[in-house]
Amino acid sequence: MALVGYARVSTEDQATRRQLDELRAAGCRDVAEEHASGGDRDRPVLARTLARLRPGDTLVVVSLDRLARSLSHLLEVIEGLQARGVHFRSLRDPVDTASPQGLFTLQVLGAAAQLERALIRERTRSGMRAAAARGRRAGNPGLRAGDPAAIHQVTAARRAAWLEGLAAGADAWLPAVQRLRAEGRPWVIT
Repeated sequence: MALVGYARVSTEDQATRRQLDELRAAGCRDVAEEHASGGDRDRPVLARTLARLRPGDTLVVVSLDRLARSLSHLLEVIEGLQARGVHFRSLRDPVDTASPQGLFTLQVLGAAAQLERALIRERTRSGMRAAAARGRRAGNPGLRAGDPAAIHQVTAARRAAWLEGLAAGADAWLPAVQRLRAEGRPWVIT
């Protein structure tokens, strides 16, 4: 019965240090870290973490928004865990799926979190429209200007994300490669 932590930040510029401290203080010896948008449902580190959880284990996050950005995704993950006998706990929210009250609280808090994100999204759009009216453009100024350093940084981040995704899916493709090598067959993609 392990407590497995999951820490996530949206960008490479952000740090998971505070989340790691809270998760370790809660008793998580194993903590997975990921740099990805919470809106992205295909997060390789999250997928690997969920896959290795066993019945009786508990997935622990600092707050609900570290796991999912939408109520539907949050409930999808939690239901998948429950079906496998795995519990879920959020440290800052009164959610612990080991109890019926925790499940109810999860649904209520998930709806409130979704409302809050919608309000933030609306304020962000409003701010971007106001900035555009003042002649300011959204986006990375370095990329807009064609700065080689900015382009290199974005390219490197994309390459790293691609490699991480490839490694996360190794369970699916590696056995086929190993079988082909053992059979001495040529490397032909069909």
